[in-house]
Amino acid sequence: MHIILVSKDLGKARTITLSGSQVSLLAGLLLLVMGMVAAGLQHVIFGSATPQESSLFGAQYDSSYEEEKKRESYVRENLNAMARKLGQMQAQLLRLDSLGERLAKLSGIKAQEFSFDEAPGRGGAVSVLPTQDLSLPELGKQVEDLARRVDDRFDKLGVLESIVMQDRLSKKMLPSVSPVESGWYSSKFGWRIDPFTGKRAFHEGLDFNAGEGTGIMAAAGGIVVYSGFHSEYGNMIEIDHGNDLVTRYAHASKRGVKVGEVVLRGQKIGEVGNTGRSTGTHLHFEIRHRGVPQNPARFLQARN
Repeated sequence: MHIILVSKDLGKARTITLSGSQVSLLAGLLLLVMGMVAAGLQHVIFGSATPQESSLFGAQYDSSYEEEKKRESYVRENLNAMARKLGQMQAQLLRLDSLGERLAKLSGIKAQEFSFDEAPGRGGAVSVLPTQDLSLPELGKQVEDLARRVDDRFDKLGVLESIVMQDRLSKKMLPSVSPVESGWYSSKFGWRIDPFTGKRAFHEGLDFNAGEGTGIMAAAGGIVVYSGFHSEYGNMIEIDHGNDLVTRYAHASKRGVKVGEVVLRGQKIGEVGNTGRSTGTHLHFEIRHRGVPQNPARFLQARN
């Protein structure tokens, strides 16, 4: 390397020739000087600060870091809480779907009219107003409100199911099933000529003309309160259906149930016969409300 020095005091320029090792040494010295200058500047800038200033700077840094951590923790906790709430709502919606399907079947609604396993159709034109993003507190409030509405709907549907079930149970306890599968009325409810005395007398039930051994069915579910032999009714069975309703089955050849036994609607409880005060094989059927005889034909016409 050649270095040319020019000075106004010298009449001519001087040339200095440096070898490669001398150039490397000169570059190293230059880097060392620059490092020393940088270290000096750092000391002047940061080393001149008082302990109080250094402490304040550190405290501000720590405070900012702690606030950031608190914000992250707050967001995480709220997201976890909403995730748990959404999980509960999903479980509630499954229960609501199941409850809705049961209510649809109980009420006789067609399955295609209410599809609980499909999301409802929604749509509309794009609004000209600008869209807005929900903040985290607003989103949390929306989730809480929706959860309360889901709980409210579930409670109300539960009450409705109880009412529908009670109504269906009451109908099942209503004696509306014919006590014999086949047969015709040989004597109706009301005033008639008594076959034994020849005088007008009130007939308190219906007589079903049916063959010997024909099955006698319970007109509704209930509890057997009498099963024995009566001097006038012959082999007789009485079933209490609740609501002060009792059915009576008389002149049976056989009794198939005992007192205290629970019977279901349409269950066989005996067989048609000709026992007691009877002129032939038939079933005498009565319905009594609070001990007062009712016309069985009115109940049998109310079948469901």
